Amino acid sequence: MRAALNDGWSFRAKATPFDEIGGAEGNDWREVTVPHDALIGTERSKEAPRGETTGYFRGGAFEYRRLLNVPSKDRGKLIALEFDGVYRNANVYVNGALAGQDAFGYSRFTVRIDPFINFDTDNEIRVDARTHLDSRWYTGAGIYRDVHLVVKNPVHVAVDGLRVTTPDVDQEWATVVVSADIESLLSTSITARIDTVVEDASGTEVARGTTPLTLLPHSTAVTRQRLLVAGPALWDVDTPELYTARVEVTADDVIDSTATQFGIRTLKVDPVRGLRINGRSVKLRGACIHHDNGPLGSAAFGDAEERKVRLLKEAGFNAIRSAHNPASSALLDACDRLGMLVMDEAFDMWTQAKTAFDYSFEFPQWWEKDIASLVAKDINHPSVIFYSIGNEIPETGDRFGAVWSRRLAEKVRELDPTRLVTNGINGFVSVLDMVLEGRRRRASAEPGAAGGGVNTMMGAIGAMMNQIQSSEPVTSRTEESFAVLDVAGMNYGVARYELDRELFPDRVILGTETWPGDIDANWALVQSNSHVLGDFTWTGFDYLGEAGIGVLRYDEPTDDSGSGFATTFPGLTAFTGDLDITGFRRPVSYYRETVFGLRRQPYIAVQRPERYGQGFRAVSPWAWSDTVSSWSWRGSEGQRTNVEVYSAGTDVELFLDGVSLGIARVGETRAFRADFDVEYQPGELTAVSCNEGVETGRTTLTTPGTDIRLTLRPDKDAVAMGGLIFVEVQLEDAGGILHTAADRIVRISLDGPATLLGFASGRPVTAESFVDSEHSTFDGRALAVVRATGAGKFSMTATAEGVSDTTIVVPVG
Repeated sequence: MRAALNDGWSFRAKATPFDEIGGAEGNDWREVTVPHDALIGTERSKEAPRGETTGYFRGGAFEYRRLLNVPSKDRGKLIALEFDGVYRNANVYVNGALAGQDAFGYSRFTVRIDPFINFDTDNEIRVDARTHLDSRWYTGAGIYRDVHLVVKNPVHVAVDGLRVTTPDVDQEWATVVVSADIESLLSTSITARIDTVVEDASGTEVARGTTPLTLLPHSTAVTRQRLLVAGPALWDVDTPELYTARVEVTADDVIDSTATQFGIRTLKVDPVRGLRINGRSVKLRGACIHHDNGPLGSAAFGDAEERKVRLLKEAGFNAIRSAHNPASSALLDACDRLGMLVMDEAFDMWTQAKTAFDYSFEFPQWWEKDIASLVAKDINHPSVIFYSIGNEIPETGDRFGAVWSRRLAEKVRELDPTRLVTNGINGFVSVLDMVLEGRRRRASAEPGAAGGGVNTMMGAIGAMMNQIQSSEPVTSRTEESFAVLDVAGMNYGVARYELDRELFPDRVILGTETWPGDIDANWALVQSNSHVLGDFTWTGFDYLGEAGIGVLRYDEPTDDSGSGFATTFPGLTAFTGDLDITGFRRPVSYYRETVFGLRRQPYIAVQRPERYGQGFRAVSPWAWSDTVSSWSWRGSEGQRTNVEVYSAGTDVELFLDGVSLGIARVGETRAFRADFDVEYQPGELTAVSCNEGVETGRTTLTTPGTDIRLTLRPDKDAVAMGGLIFVEVQLEDAGGILHTAADRIVRISLDGPATLLGFASGRPVTAESFVDSEHSTFDGRALAVVRATGAGKFSMTATAEGVSDTTIVVPVG
């Protein structure tokens, strides 16, 4: 049995018995349902050390507790708790006894608890977790992923012991190899029968196998059955077909049954034919993503993970990179169902620290366990095609770091030889010692020249970045680290793409991280070079922490937005992403969709008229233009503004109320874009895209009416009990046109079996909290996230000054 154990938990700030004796509050437990982020509801502070990295959350230590009653009929069985992720340095106690630990924070881990259980009575489960200066972004804290209770008879399929591979696949037949680790806790030998059944998506049996198995006392044995599936339905991004493999252990009766979903597909790569899935060439339209879910913090609710994947796919991506840590099981499940390829990344650091108290101290002792956990979690997910062993690891430019590279890569291959191994190597970081030495010399000659972190350094170097990446020191010092990989992952290394085709003709390259503004040039390189598999932009979704690296800062005398690219308090998000933290697509997303060849209609992005002619103090390479797809600028009548039109055509003509404002050639300032300098007047702004005089599409923006209404748009008609519903909150006119310049504070109230989990806008700098019931809109929008807590229905009401209230009713069942 494996059952969700997400309810019944309470949490508080950590208080030891010694603290409580000393007078610390010890009774302030608050009931929660996990997944839960203990940090997201805490107060942010401008005094938070390195606050720009975490979004000015301080961190802290937290503890969770739950009572668990185990009946005596389960005596003698394996009883365990499976945690999909606890951040960080987790200790798990049962009735006060330490039962297990996990140092990393992103690994799925299992704690056996039956030795500590008292049967037929309540047992106290406690989980400690903490975070402090241990990351370069917002991590959250606590039991932020799912928990499961596992109860198995003495003879059983081991936890994470069921693996499915498909070594031989064609249109007529697929060989499906189902291997299972069968474990016995008995003190005597036993012979059991192992039956394996494969079912298709409709539940129809398509293959079956059986074998006897003899187990010695307290031993584990592996069964391996090769089954043939006729006319296999292949898993792909466009046809994510899934099968189920079920293994039953029988000794007189069925004593254990374990199942897993899997997909049938092939995966091959070479520098001439590139990446092929089921024999079809695929170019990766990739998005790097962090693990947080915006207003939910790091809590990895299954509905939130699925929504994230769905929105990214709708925006034109076919692959995601879990930057820079293993993805949740819930996210991988969603990728399997929806058809999204995955690069699952292991670590952001190895032996060299990037922050004061990060995982680098634990890495030498824990890395093998964490790699094993990564592979065990991923091995049956057809969406996972890459394991990445690291991100921008400084050691990759050193021969002893190359020893670590080989060690990690070979451990992954030992555990799973069916997937590709890569590493997000940044040549700039690999020779960081040389860069820092040069920086020190410059600082000595020019006092005040130094400052900012590695992000600031990378951005400030600008055009020199390509020169460094393609330099001989980077070539020679990274050669061994690249050589251990199946695919050379390159962060901001586009200068190496064509160079390495000559220097290393067998090297296959993947742009594992790139600047969003370079997608036009990058995609051209991807398409024209067979050995380059694709591009992963930074980022697909905006995220918490690394505050301000994508924020454009105007040249204003009163500007106090921080040094480098970081925003000072109350900076909250990075503000670099095709989608903001609430899931609304930003203009860069439509530009990228046009570059990918997935969009034929032109897209209009308007720079804010109040900023016309104003220069920038800091322009980040992770930023996009300060534009909104809106012709709603009341109060700016007669003022000039810049209009960007993204188009795959050759020319664009712009009209205002049917009167031409001129024709602009696409590509004069940058590829796939036409630019206009026009005077703002209310009306209908229409862009007509042409290809050498032949119209290919048109798009219109209309100024909204003077009336303003609150609208609530849920992402589904009904929600399952315990599930989440995401409600878009928008300010519109009677015709449904968005008022982007009429922002105001919106208040949310609920009536019925539901609770408000988060309320947010995409605004990157704000002191507002996600856990409050009121929040300001940003460009006319906000998002409320609600969890249904019981059956029936609930109502949600939104109110704001100067507009009528609006209410929706949501069925629960």
